[in-house]
Amino acid sequence: MNDFGTKPKNADLKKLGLGRLGDIYWNLDPAELVEHVIVNGQGVLADTGAIAIDTGEFTGRSPKDKFTVKDAKTEGTVWWGDINIPLAPEAFDKLHDKITTYLQGRDVYVKDAYACADPTYRLNLRVVAEMPYSAMFAGNMFLRPTRAELNEFEPEWNIICAPGFTANGPADGVRQHNFAAIDFTRKMILIGGTGYTGEIKKGIFTVLNYVLPQERGVLSMHCSANIGKEGDTAVFFGLSGTGKTTLSADPQRRLIGDDEHGWSDMGVFNFEGGCYAKCINLSAEKEPQIWEAIKFGAILENIEFHEGTSRVDFDDASKTENTRVSYPIEHISNIAEPSVGGHPKNIFFLTCDAYGVLPPISRLTPGQAMYHFISGYTAKVAGTEAGVTEPQSTFSACFGRAFLPLHPSKYAELLGANMKKHNVHVWLVNTGWSGGAYGTGERMKLRYTRAMITAALSGELDKVAYTEHPVFGVSYPATCPNVPSEILDPRSTWKDKAAYDQTAEKLSKQFNDNFVKYKDGCNAETLAAAPRAAVKA
Repeated sequence: MNDFGTKPKNADLKKLGLGRLGDIYWNLDPAELVEHVIVNGQGVLADTGAIAIDTGEFTGRSPKDKFTVKDAKTEGTVWWGDINIPLAPEAFDKLHDKITTYLQGRDVYVKDAYACADPTYRLNLRVVAEMPYSAMFAGNMFLRPTRAELNEFEPEWNIICAPGFTANGPADGVRQHNFAAIDFTRKMILIGGTGYTGEIKKGIFTVLNYVLPQERGVLSMHCSANIGKEGDTAVFFGLSGTGKTTLSADPQRRLIGDDEHGWSDMGVFNFEGGCYAKCINLSAEKEPQIWEAIKFGAILENIEFHEGTSRVDFDDASKTENTRVSYPIEHISNIAEPSVGGHPKNIFFLTCDAYGVLPPISRLTPGQAMYHFISGYTAKVAGTEAGVTEPQSTFSACFGRAFLPLHPSKYAELLGANMKKHNVHVWLVNTGWSGGAYGTGERMKLRYTRAMITAALSGELDKVAYTEHPVFGVSYPATCPNVPSEILDPRSTWKDKAAYDQTAEKLSKQFNDNFVKYKDGCNAETLAAAPRAAVKA
């Protein structure tokens, strides 16, 4: 047992109701935690040195089992519904009593860390974990205090994570045996019945999405960010499959962070100290930075090995398509230190439009930026289900609806205000199809998308003429360096222009239908940016 600060810190745990524990392992380093994982039979080393663990029954988040305590603080501020599911304070107290009783006599692993690379917004966290890999994950994903800082460390938020504890469903105020419950008044998160480590990361992201916009006037963002040699910051939003990781990983630019950031009066800052990347079908050619980061100190989740070896089979999805790797950001060589940047000059909304309707790149007005931010659109290709023959639209507000405790308009209005104040260009980039929908057209070539983003970053796209799209109203450039001009107008790439018009109208209706649930909270500028119902002649 690490006796660093044992006496006063053990007393701190008793204040959380965590008395009569087994051994308490305080702030073990990664090598020590790896040793505990192996000795406990909870993981094995891959040939790269990364520890490979299984998270058990749950290999992803369980959004229907994420709860927020509804009390005097949150009743009138949280955006209640199927994302923010209310939990009575009494139910939280009951779960707390049960989970702390469950941990009596058991060993726990404590990791002190913090969120927010800008010290003005630093949020100290304490994770008390049943599993050593959960503590290691917290050490990878959050920012790491120095040894001197740990001597005086005082947590503002506490997370108790016990995968082995199962709730009694509705009798305990929850849906089933697993849960993640946030209490903004007690500043505590309880996680039980699931070993999926992402619940820890996204729990704190949810906390920051509540606290920073509402109490500090800071826009919290589910995005990646990088910084150029001239100090220019760029931000990339996009749902899974849109190319966010690939396009923000630029050898000419340093990575600020790959997933969660804040935008304050001073600029952009990373919330985290690590990366949590999908690794299904990973290869050195596709994602060289992630590939090289999978070494000692990284945690591989729910992967399989090639038979008879310790070599990871990244193409094996037999446990889940959501195989993951967690690693400290220092595992990537081309990073910004510290993880902060100035005000962004360019923001990119990445969408994989499998309908082939949206231009490959277009410039948005502040109103359009707010509208498309709230929409959070992408479209997935047709699946293998019988009868599913066309793309499937996906809308996720602010490109992270599952983690928004406030109405999406709160974040969108902060975006619009910052955009105007700092003269920021916002670009809608279609990494999907051109010349027709999936099955008829072709996927946009990555080299063209990279060229368009490079032109936007360099200011080349400020020098060209623009055309307004007749349905979506966005403006697309007439020319772009190193990109064939004929692909910039999406309609012109379709052989059947009438089919394009019909598809564009169909997609515009999907946008408008999706936006109905947000209309009441949005300002007039945002509402005016909705796509038109019919194609202009």
